[in-house]
Amino acid sequence: MEALREAEAELTVYLHPSNAADVRRAVARQLSALLFSYEERFDGVLLAHNTKLVDEDNKDEDNKDNKGEVEGKKKVKKVKILRPKILRAKILNGLVPYFGVRVHSSLLVFSPKPDMILGKVEMLRKGSIHAVILGIFSVAIMSDDISEKFKFKRKSDGGRFVSRSDRQHVIKRGTMIRFLVKGVDTEMNCHITGSLIPPHTGSMRWLSVHDAEYAAEINGRSRDGSIKIEQNEQEHRILKNEDSMVKSERTHKSRKRSIENR
Repeated sequence: MEALREAEAELTVYLHPSNAADVRRAVARQLSALLFSYEERFDGVLLAHNTKLVDEDNKDEDNKDNKGEVEGKKKVKKVKILRPKILRAKILNGLVPYFGVRVHSSLLVFSPKPDMILGKVEMLRKGSIHAVILGIFSVAIMSDDISEKFKFKRKSDGGRFVSRSDRQHVIKRGTMIRFLVKGVDTEMNCHITGSLIPPHTGSMRWLSVHDAEYAAEINGRSRDGSIKIEQNEQEHRILKNEDSMVKSERTHKSRKRSIENR
């Protein structure tokens, strides 16, 4: 999905002195508090993170020998001595001396831009279509942003939008739609306003068959994946053929032996 991106960040996390005993856990807890909320510094909503402390040293000594004598016999014991991990941190001056820990973090961020995006329709009415992205972020497409080529029809399941030019082009509850991002309200945790007026928008299933540009885009993305799948299938067939050949040889030899025994 175009709105998902990975980012590498160098951060400084400030911790209360009470967290000094387990710095790694405290850092993870601080960053986890930012999950699923819009952060201007990341230019999006943080979905996942993987952090590593930058200034952490682990000094181990494993080759220290402890020698003792027992009644003329020398007994040598190898004791592995682990020194505690050393963490360099900057302490802030003040009433409560917080300390700052440098962190390298790999982030997964949801950052929608004015571009095409996919969402699943959850509810629709005559004047609006409401969808969700990744099951979390809400999308609203109001009547002014629904193309005139779609006509609303009431049904027992709540209704659907049907294209005037092609009745097979239907948008109903559960349909994956491709729409244009018009705006993002960061104060409402990335609430998205969309539009179905531009070309190459509508039901994803219908576009993949009838829209040449969108079909070419999908095929271009899946080409590398399909090549890998074909290679794996060919390798599997070769291994299967070799296995069947080995089995046939074994059965042939066993038959020969049984005939000779007779």
